[in-house]
Amino acid sequence: MERIAPLLLPWFEANKRLLPFRQEPSAYHIWVSEIMLQQTRVAAALPYYERFIRELPDAAALAACDADTLHKLWQGLGYYNRVNNMQKAARVVCERYGGELPDDYDALRALPGIGDYTAGAIASIAFGIPAPAVDGNVLRVFARLYNDDADITKPETKRKFTERVLDQMPKTAPGPYNEALMELGALVCVPNAAPQCLACPLAPVCRGFAAGRAEQLPVKPPKKEKERLPVTVALVQSPAGLLLQRRPDKGLLAGLWQPAAFENQAMTREQLTAALAALGVDAALERPLQPARHVFTHKIWQLSGWAGSAPAVPLPEGWVWGRPEDYPLPSAFDGILSQRADEKSL
Repeated sequence: MERIAPLLLPWFEANKRLLPFRQEPSAYHIWVSEIMLQQTRVAAALPYYERFIRELPDAAALAACDADTLHKLWQGLGYYNRVNNMQKAARVVCERYGGELPDDYDALRALPGIGDYTAGAIASIAFGIPAPAVDGNVLRVFARLYNDDADITKPETKRKFTERVLDQMPKTAPGPYNEALMELGALVCVPNAAPQCLACPLAPVCRGFAAGRAEQLPVKPPKKEKERLPVTVALVQSPAGLLLQRRPDKGLLAGLWQPAAFENQAMTREQLTAALAALGVDAALERPLQPARHVFTHKIWQLSGWAGSAPAVPLPEGWVWGRPEDYPLPSAFDGILSQRADEKSL
């Protein structure tokens, strides 16, 4: 395989997107952007990134932020364990490194929520350390570049591809090289569509393109069927607001707020009324909710339930009457909350 950097880097310089974290490539900015972009498209993440940096401009601000405010800033991005781990890492950074991310790959890798890819991205882009940053985009590029049929979901394949990425890396420009590979995978050597091989700077050396197989690569096993779980929701309005509960501190959607919901249970109106009564809430459930669903990585919630009203009685710990707009609520409940009736009519 010929050296790819002489073809790749000039293309990147001419075609790279002008993104805010490239205009101000501090370690903190790169860290925030990379964590946001793990499960989110760039266009969708940008408004969140800009608001997050405006409200929490450094690791010290992130470390000190209260949980509800932090989750509210993240609301809409999903995968809240990402931002929970960021805050844990920020506290370590403040305690051990004076509030600045360390300029050392192993120290970065040891921080909560920072894996091989994120550590490599921060180390190379912010500090010029020759560390690889291998994500799905880069694995796809290298599967096609080397015409390699290996299953990219297997750890041994990722190790082999990472060695290739590092072997091709120009040690004087690790950051631009890593960014260029990410950009190539995002803009040209794309997933779920025909790669734009005729516009690719690596087409002259790409073995997959030469073999006419680029679109068939990379190889992945078929996806497993996701488990479908029932969730019964009660939209109960009182004069003091909607009935909301905080989720447990650990597990799925940890620490967020939600309307009253009972997981793994498809409940009748009578069963739901009884469950609310056990909380001390005497609810009149008058209107069935249209079914909705939310797809997680490994499961699908099938949501249904009832809407109604109740007096604003005192509630157990972890429950409140309030406005959903004031609390960090996961998008899993958007389809249900959109059916909320006018408060004055309840």
